[in-house]
Amino acid sequence: MFAAAIFDMDGLLIDSERPLMAAWIEAALTLDIALSHSQYLQVVGLAHPESRRILASLLGGEQAYDHAVGHVRSRLQLERSDGAPLFPIKSGAAEFLAALHARGTRCAVASSSTRGQIQACLGSLGLLHHFSAFAGGDEVVRAKPDPALYLLAAERLGVDPADCIAFEDSENGTKAALAAGMRVVVVPDLKHPPAAIAERAFHVLGSLHDAVPHLPRWFPTAEAAGAAEKLV
Repeated sequence: MFAAAIFDMDGLLIDSERPLMAAWIEAALTLDIALSHSQYLQVVGLAHPESRRILASLLGGEQAYDHAVGHVRSRLQLERSDGAPLFPIKSGAAEFLAALHARGTRCAVASSSTRGQIQACLGSLGLLHHFSAFAGGDEVVRAKPDPALYLLAAERLGVDPADCIAFEDSENGTKAALAAGMRVVVVPDLKHPPAAIAERAFHVLGSLHDAVPHLPRWFPTAEAAGAAEKLV
């Protein structure tokens, strides 16, 4: 039994990684650079300073990077219809969050995105009310795979990290949650975790929809937990 659920955001709750990758590959072509999928995947799950360093190196420097950023932002805005969220919700996320909310399970977000970006993205999808706390990449000194984000999220929830299940899609995020002392459910997005990481995970699932059947065991209601204690 666990007290709380803590979620990554990009690639787990929102389908942001694919449109971002497509926009960066297109931006690289405007610089006459063929950025491959495998090259771009190097930055998935990294905080902004590190991803910027890698992309700038791949694109030919800071000036090229700044040009590409402008193109990416323009492309994503062009693809956004009036009033629509910038990124769609991932399959199973709304269902799983609603089920947790109905059970009274406390939830938080621990994302490398800034706190403002977290609240804007989740707010546009009508998901903010599911979360009691947020921890953004701009609020910690060390990014994932350091455990700081997950420890901050647990602190803001007022729960012991050992009483939390973290939900992650990336290798660095999984390492961060494990280092924080949490169980980790991995839901891979663009990259599957290496075998060494998958073996340390609590579960590896195809989507958050697949997590719903586990709810009675992972996060029992107060009534169910009380009944279980009486049987002991």
